[in-house]
Amino acid sequence: MRNPKLIPFTAHARQQTILRGAEEAEVEQVIRRSSWEPAKRGKQQARRQFTFGKISPTNQQGYKFKTVEAVFVDEPESIVIITVKVYYSN
Repeated sequence: MRNPKLIPFTAHARQQTILRGAEEAEVEQVIRRSSWEPAKRGKQQARRQFTFGKISPTNQQGYKFKTVEAVFVDEPESIVIITVKVYYSN
C-alpha cells in the first residue's frame, strides 16, 4: 500500500462524489494507487480510469469507462479530499 494515512472527505467532496457518480472506495484507490501531480494552490491531484459499463447518473447515457479524479491536500496525519471529478467515456 502506498500510504497508510486516513483519507477524510470534506463535505463538498462527499457531495460531489455522490452527484458525479463516484464511490468513496474508488477515490481511495485513486489516492493509493495512482501518481500524484501538483494542482492549484499547493494541492495535489490524481486520477484513475475504471471500467464502468453502466448508465451515467449525470446524463443517463451509457459509457464503458469512467475516470475519477481527486483533488486533495497531503497533511501530516491524513490526506484530505477537497473535491472529486468524474469523466465518462467510451
